[in-house]
Amino acid sequence: MIDFINVSKIYKGSDVKALDDVNLHIDKGEFVFIVGASGAGKSTFLKTIIREEVPTSGEIIFDGESLNMMKPRKVPFYRRKLGIVFQDFRLIQTKTVYDNVAFAMHVIGAKQKDISRRVAYALSLVGLSAKAKSYPNQLSGGEQQRVALARALVNEADVIIADEPTGNIDPEMSKDIVDLLEQINLNRGTTIIMVTHEVDLIRSYNKRVIEIKNGHIVSDTAHPEVAEGTEEVAQEAVANTPSGYYHAPTEDAEIEKFLMNYGNEPLTDDGVGGFDMDSSDENL
Repeated sequence: MIDFINVSKIYKGSDVKALDDVNLHIDKGEFVFIVGASGAGKSTFLKTIIREEVPTSGEIIFDGESLNMMKPRKVPFYRRKLGIVFQDFRLIQTKTVYDNVAFAMHVIGAKQKDISRRVAYALSLVGLSAKAKSYPNQLSGGEQQRVALARALVNEADVIIADEPTGNIDPEMSKDIVDLLEQINLNRGTTIIMVTHEVDLIRSYNKRVIEIKNGHIVSDTAHPEVAEGTEEVAQEAVANTPSGYYHAPTEDAEIEKFLMNYGNEPLTDDGVGGFDMDSSDENL
């Protein structure tokens, strides 16, 4: 499904390897936790999967296709295969729960009957059918994250990438979100890649745990009980986290634009897109 082959990444103007000779295989249908201190390379790892960044050396293969060689105009269409969930939800505040989820289908030209059917199904999966007409500011943090998860699911993504999806919700709700991800993983076979620093969550689930440190994979264990260093990693991550926001992989306008139009305006070969949120939104 996803292969990292001798992948290294050095950002322009730096001599530090954010990723250093990473070799990794993630099978279709796996559920993987990614842990590591702030600055360890977790965000770069996710950015390369989302194809926000391209490795300096080495290669990343997704479902048989090289992400390195992918033309910029194809990137938004590739990202539609991914369900992306973040700590801060990224919901459109002026749209209802139903419309937030439906938006991901509207912009790819789905038929209305398919939108109605799949949005209703996605909301039922996350237990929010009764909240379809509510707005994000009428929901709890846990409910808003469920909406984001439904949006990630509605286009039947092959992979869900969740970057600190429980960071802004309480522990009880956190477990509910991971339970939902586990249910999606087990029942639908969706691959789940989740970055988290919440040790108790990791220990509650019998999943693969990958630890990144200084750009290297220093631990790759089948069971969380084996990852004895995980707690120290988590504490260091929290201590170095800017107040109120855990580093997400969406730090540039290109990804933000994608989240708002789901690739409806593909990038040109020079990386330029013509998306206008106001004009696009009027057509929905």
